[in-house]
Amino acid sequence: MAKIVITPPGRFSLPKVADLWEAREVLYRFGARDVTLRYRQTAMGVVWVVLQPLLTALVFVLVFHKVAHLPTGGQPPMVFIFTGLLAWNLFSGIIPRAQGSLVSNRDLVSKVFFPRMLVPLAVVYSCIVDFLVSTVFLIVLLVAYGVNPGFAVLLTPLWTLMVILLASGVGLVTAALTVRYRDVNYFVPFMLQFLLYASPIAYSIASVPSKWRVVYDLNPLTWLLQEFQWSFVRQPLPPLWEIVASIVVPIAVFVGGAIIFEQMERGFADLI
Repeated sequence: MAKIVITPPGRFSLPKVADLWEAREVLYRFGARDVTLRYRQTAMGVVWVVLQPLLTALVFVLVFHKVAHLPTGGQPPMVFIFTGLLAWNLFSGIIPRAQGSLVSNRDLVSKVFFPRMLVPLAVVYSCIVDFLVSTVFLIVLLVAYGVNPGFAVLLTPLWTLMVILLASGVGLVTAALTVRYRDVNYFVPFMLQFLLYASPIAYSIASVPSKWRVVYDLNPLTWLLQEFQWSFVRQPLPPLWEIVASIVVPIAVFVGGAIIFEQMERGFADLI
């Protein structure tokens, strides 16, 4: 009988993809449990997935379009804003759930051996379910308002994958930091709130003053939001450098987040 020796990850070791693949069933079980727990005791169930962004979009239409008169690229404000919220909710849904996942599963983390990285990554499962439901409602809005997205919509899976990688990379880092520093619980919601208003979700990027445009151009969410808007509501094609950066940066963030998580994992059982 072969003997298996469990050792802590090395100080500068990389994540073991083979171990993650062998334990993929754990990823599915965590994700399925997350979906079940979220909607088990709700009267309206999955309706909240559509109702929350819809109400947010209505508020944004009132504040940014009716009051502030900010442009939405010549498209109906509701459709334009809901498209931005589709990408934003996927991003902002993954990070806080991943951040607290290790602490909320402290008993398993400290007593059972499995790749700890699967715990924060499992939240992607439920976020994708929410994303798909919201996408169906966005299609209904496109039909209702007579907006034809064109062939660019076929690239939506690519932009979606990049959003998931970007958010997952950040989520891995915040999850690892939360084990050691509970202050992260206060910092992450603040930063997400800041990014919500500092990203072109409720208004066209063309309305941003030139003196602030550099700040927006350095925001990876700006690139991805523009690509979602280009795919769904026929906004101008982003510059080539943004398209390239929107693929390279999320991959780099995810790999970097996985490496940081792997290095910090050594002390999880003692600290959590």
